[in-house]
Amino acid sequence: MAVVGLGYIGLPTAAVMASAGWNVCGVDVSEKVVETVNAGGVHIEERDLDRLVREATESGRLTASTEVPTAHFYMIAVPTPLTGENTPDISYVEAAARAIAPRILPGACVIVESTSPVGTTERVAQIIAEMRPDLTVPVYGSQQGGDIALAYCPERVLPGKIVRELVQNDRVIGGITPACAERAVALYSSFVEGDCLTTNARVAETVKLVENSFRDVNIAFANELSVIADDLGVDVWDVIALANRHPRVNVLQPGPGVGGHCIAVDPWFLVSGSPKAARLIRTAREVNDFKANYTERRVRGLLDAVPGGKVALLGLAFKPDIDDFRESPALEIALSLAKTRGQRIMVVEPFAEELPQGFAGTGAELVTLDHALQSAEIVVVLVDHTAFKHLLPADLAGKLVFDTRGMLKK
Repeated sequence: MAVVGLGYIGLPTAAVMASAGWNVCGVDVSEKVVETVNAGGVHIEERDLDRLVREATESGRLTASTEVPTAHFYMIAVPTPLTGENTPDISYVEAAARAIAPRILPGACVIVESTSPVGTTERVAQIIAEMRPDLTVPVYGSQQGGDIALAYCPERVLPGKIVRELVQNDRVIGGITPACAERAVALYSSFVEGDCLTTNARVAETVKLVENSFRDVNIAFANELSVIADDLGVDVWDVIALANRHPRVNVLQPGPGVGGHCIAVDPWFLVSGSPKAARLIRTAREVNDFKANYTERRVRGLLDAVPGGKVALLGLAFKPDIDDFRESPALEIALSLAKTRGQRIMVVEPFAEELPQGFAGTGAELVTLDHALQSAEIVVVLVDHTAFKHLLPADLAGKLVFDTRGMLKK
């Protein structure tokens, strides 16, 4: 078994499969990542992952390499970022397919787990077919078999609970052909306790994008509601709490924006694939991106109200209690403020030992919560980490407080 890409999904998946008895080779372009994993260590923070990797490497069931091996199953778990025009970049997936193609043998199965625009699995099949004319590669929509199998199975896990949810959650497995889907099921059923639901590759690719777009649209409603509440002079947290007492209403909680590599990115894949039809999804993305700008303007207003005063920004991660800063609105806000008000910016982030690279030379400081509370005239809650939830009104007495997460209301 080979897992190509040892990031936030690839490494936990490789470790879980090794713990289920598979011999797994994790492949990554980073020699540092490969050395870390082979030493039994981890380069990302995730609950229970360090133990799983250590046990898997000590048993010999998990190894890492920069070279793709010959294997019965190949899993592609590489990034699929956005370009500057908010269009999907599948070049990493294509590179993984090109690396796999020379090594693949008849009977093998290639599974794409990377969140991808619709049609990506077919693109992987095309690359392998072009590079390996000696193989019969199945074609989407055909009932004909082939020498190899290709399928798409999106990850659907929550950071902080990845190890548990890799095993417990249902999986949607879409094959280029029905036979390809069944071949992939043989792998997932060996370690997944949830149901393995089969479909075709295009449906499976769309399902993943729909799941995250649904969340994004609903969060956009909450974020827009928070801006409306500010205009009307009402407390959005009280409004949501009371509205949710209706048996058929469940408004989500607003925040400073939307972050992470899934919800903040994947809806654009649907917009890119169907730009004229995806009107609501596009608008939701714009609303959530606007919320970060709106939040930053609110903080700048507070700084203007306290000339020379310092602000403590609580949190940089894209969600509570993780060290993942990808697409984080909190990080975006803090960076923008630091570029012009750096000497007045203090950042409290319990999951960072130093400020990210973009803060260099700005004058912004990474400080402890105690130091921030002693020195800041303004406190802004950007992430409701557990480490902040013990704060009491007395701790914030005399300070201007902007709570973007409603943490102090809970």
